[in-house]
Amino acid sequence: MNPEELPRVLCVDDEPRVVEGLALHLRRDYQVLTANGGQSALQILKEKGAPAVIVSDMRMPGMDGAALLNHVKNLYPETTRILLTGEPGRDAAIAAINEGQIFRFLAKPCQPDQLRSAIDAGVNHHRLQRAERVLLQETLVGCIKALVDILAITNPVAFGRATRVQRLATNLAAAIGNKGFWQLEAAAMLSQIGYISLPVELVEKLYYGKRLTPEERTLADGAPLVAQKLLGRIPRLEAVMGILAASEDAKGNVTDALIKLGAGILRLALQYDAHIAQGLSVSDAIAAVRAHTVRHDSALVDGLESLVGPAVGTETISEVSVGRVTPGMVFVDDLRTSVGTLLVPKGFEVTETFLERMRNFGPGILQERVRVLGAAAKHGS
Repeated sequence: MNPEELPRVLCVDDEPRVVEGLALHLRRDYQVLTANGGQSALQILKEKGAPAVIVSDMRMPGMDGAALLNHVKNLYPETTRILLTGEPGRDAAIAAINEGQIFRFLAKPCQPDQLRSAIDAGVNHHRLQRAERVLLQETLVGCIKALVDILAITNPVAFGRATRVQRLATNLAAAIGNKGFWQLEAAAMLSQIGYISLPVELVEKLYYGKRLTPEERTLADGAPLVAQKLLGRIPRLEAVMGILAASEDAKGNVTDALIKLGAGILRLALQYDAHIAQGLSVSDAIAAVRAHTVRHDSALVDGLESLVGPAVGTETISEVSVGRVTPGMVFVDDLRTSVGTLLVPKGFEVTETFLERMRNFGPGILQERVRVLGAAAKHGS
């Protein structure tokens, strides 16, 4: 196996000879990283990323092993945590297990075979955790996409916007170094689901920023509660629902870093999309969101500007008949019937489900020419 493909193990001890001995014993089958204290270990993790296993001594100056493993649990929850200690007293064990939620607690001096067995088990545990997370992620996102595709048939305005916001939010997350942020992707796709309870005409007024009557405003304000009731029945969506809730309240006290980041990105994508839908240019929309210094993090706005700015004027727009659109194409303009009913909002990305729905359009609509972006040049639309 290529050495770069071997599982990584981080060994932490304030005695250099101990970590050198561990590295010598393990380097044949693992990529071994070493640190001589808690702070240096956290710096290595920041630079190198999460290893499969971290093995730490308990008693170290500055930051003990229990505190270090607690940080690792919060920052890199999938990393398996093993603690070594020369004083396996009750209080130390309780602190380590409760704070760091360790996988193994080993007493020093630890026999090489015992340590190796614990690390092998830790790597397998890490592998199973990752497999379970990927399965959960793919299952949830797949189900959510199917749900959104079906609901898009009944409310194309709301779910056309959800498609645009999802694309923009995930592109922005990737641009700032958070590729594969599936909780944000799911939250963006579900950001408009509460509008399923509203009349299509009201959703269209919201979409274009038109003035609402007091009765319409009351209905619109109730959409988030509808979303909470619908999503509350789905297990394992706690982080997704947290992002949705926090995106509504910029001043809320959010302590979870993942939820805080996701909410900030989603809030920004939603407001930027609203400005574009209401006719602002890209530069004016960026200026408008930048003016809301309380609602939006300036670094995120900078990232958004870098993402959508260069795309202006460089996207390839083509014109095809409605009946010849293919998955991945994005509508540049609204598509309406002859009496003005909105069939497809601008920014809507064509899916296989949409092609099934499209068969119900009349022959006149299918022959109508529309402007679309190709699948390779669609972000920022």
